[in-house]
Amino acid sequence: MIEELRHNYGYLFEDDLLKEIETIGVVKELKANSKLIEIGDYIKSIPLLISGAIKILREDDDDGELVLYYLERGDTCAMTLSCCMGQSKSEIRAITETDAELIMIPVQKMSEWLGKYKSWQNFILQSYHTRMIELLEAIDTIAFLKMDERLLKYLRDKAMVTHDDLIHATHKDISEDLHTSRVVVSRLLKKLENEKKIELYRNNIKLLDL
Repeated sequence: MIEELRHNYGYLFEDDLLKEIETIGVVKELKANSKLIEIGDYIKSIPLLISGAIKILREDDDDGELVLYYLERGDTCAMTLSCCMGQSKSEIRAITETDAELIMIPVQKMSEWLGKYKSWQNFILQSYHTRMIELLEAIDTIAFLKMDERLLKYLRDKAMVTHDDLIHATHKDISEDLHTSRVVVSRLLKKLENEKKIELYRNNIKLLDL
């Protein structure tokens, strides 16, 4: 894990910071579809993603979910950072998309490292910027794309973060992530298959149009 930490973050962080992370960081290994952060939780640790992928979701008043963005190795979550800084409850749910390995950093180190390490400050600011761009893309997708275009983008995003053009998901899973009905998803998947953009299998979708 330490070698992976240095491989993923060594080019970002100075050696003294890496040594601190190695000393105080808590290694966490999660299977796919595990819950890392729940809505309403107080955040006690900052996740640094060593391997795997995590999806960040928002919930509406009817318990419906919507995928906001994905985290990949080398990422952290801006929403988590915001909660740490404000000592407020989490507004998002984080679930592992694949098996994942993380290093959890105590929130007390957040402010300390911002003043102590320039590389940490740059990393946090860049993380905020990247997540903001992704949130704007999520808003644009909902506001401006038709549902079949949203579905295709969703499948491409999944393929990108898992590095696999074979997507393991049921129609129900997809409908929940896109906040629409399973019937709509099934109809649009069939449409995409007829357009030769995907191939449908039982609980699997092969993406042909990357």
